[in-house]
Amino acid sequence: MVKKAFYSLVLTAMLVLSSCGGGGGLLGNLLGLGTTTTTNNTGSILGSVLGSVLGGGSNGILGNIFGFTDNAANATDMVIGGTTINKNDLVGTWIYAQPGCAFTSQNALINAGGVATANKVKQTLTNTFNSLGFANNNTGFAFKQDGTFEAVLKGVGFNGTYTYDSSGKLNLKTSGGTIPMFVSRIGNGMSFTMESKTLLSVLQALGATSGNSTINSVASQVNGVRLGFDMAKYK
Repeated sequence: MVKKAFYSLVLTAMLVLSSCGGGGGLLGNLLGLGTTTTTNNTGSILGSVLGSVLGGGSNGILGNIFGFTDNAANATDMVIGGTTINKNDLVGTWIYAQPGCAFTSQNALINAGGVATANKVKQTLTNTFNSLGFANNNTGFAFKQDGTFEAVLKGVGFNGTYTYDSSGKLNLKTSGGTIPMFVSRIGNGMSFTMESKTLLSVLQALGATSGNSTINSVASQVNGVRLGFDMAKYK
């Protein structure tokens, strides 16, 4: 209990302090959250061409722009480590598309009820994430080949270094602590998920606690599930 409380406190401080920059830098500019927010002066193609579209926060439009597809029929993609993903696959800029769901093993997916259950989990989380304010104009990741990253979660920006291995384990390291995550494919995009307790700590740090009961309910009813964000790749 003490360890969990300490982790939550460190994560809260990390996100709150890092938010002072307003999500600046490459990803912040891409999402219109940096110090240069005009569509003609963001220092990126995405900011210049799609700034007004992303500003609308329409997740439906995102799929049309990036060709994002959620190939839910491919059960292997929903298992962490089921499809090999290397660091080069991870490098680039990723923009939030919808809630993410992945499983720790093929057996966990089967025991949970397969793809149908995974889809139900995503549907359950959609209203929750929307009500919490997650959208494609305020949430995303940017990973660089040199091992550094930038992130914006619901408008809060932070950065640091990351480590990743082909089993699907991703650690985001900042001066305030580490956020352990998992990576799996989702159609032609990528799913960035966490253990439910980690996601709840992140939401708490962001001041978004109204979704706690939904996330706790999903985690208690579906064993071996990891929850987070499906994202479309820009470049």
